[in-house]
Amino acid sequence: MSEAGGTTRRRGRPPRTESADTRDRILASAREEFSERGYEKTSVRGIAKAAGVDPALVHHYFGTKEQVFEAAIEVAFAPALRAPEAVGDAPLDEVGERLTRFILDLWENPASRTPLLAIVRSAVNNETAAAVFRRLIAAQVLRRVAAQVDLPDAELRVELAAAQLVGCAMLRYVIKVEPLASADPEQIIARLAPVVQGHLTGP
Repeated sequence: MSEAGGTTRRRGRPPRTESADTRDRILASAREEFSERGYEKTSVRGIAKAAGVDPALVHHYFGTKEQVFEAAIEVAFAPALRAPEAVGDAPLDEVGERLTRFILDLWENPASRTPLLAIVRSAVNNETAAAVFRRLIAAQVLRRVAAQVDLPDAELRVELAAAQLVGCAMLRYVIKVEPLASADPEQIIARLAPVVQGHLTGP
């Protein structure tokens, strides 16, 4: 059947560009909803409404709410996924300083801090969100850094270093405990990096 201007419109799947735009719009809405409401209070229906689409489309592109969350935080968490590259081929005695500086720079940057805060808050308050977060960080960051450290118990070493860094981030940026919350970043790096280094390469 022809529309105005003689153009024939096919029924069926939308054009690929339209599908990509819809998918991106849903992801953007999901990130906003999870950031503002947290995992528990966010619904597929709410994400769909914010994106201006039918809830069935959210399920079509992503599946369950858990899968939407994973897709959304993978994009938001993308800067942190570069941690293995930040460590790179650095000498072992420099890995702690490089990793500490990289993670602190992420939290100091408002553009990356906002989605990180949303991810951490969701993970702390909901076990499903925590499981998604653990799966992502374990597969994409910790194991890759551990492979570069290449020492006995490398995964445990990297997890202990990550615990040190995450704990510092929680106190400084989430709970905002003073004087840590307002301390100079370079001062924090100078004190924290040797501890991280000790976890990574110590006895």
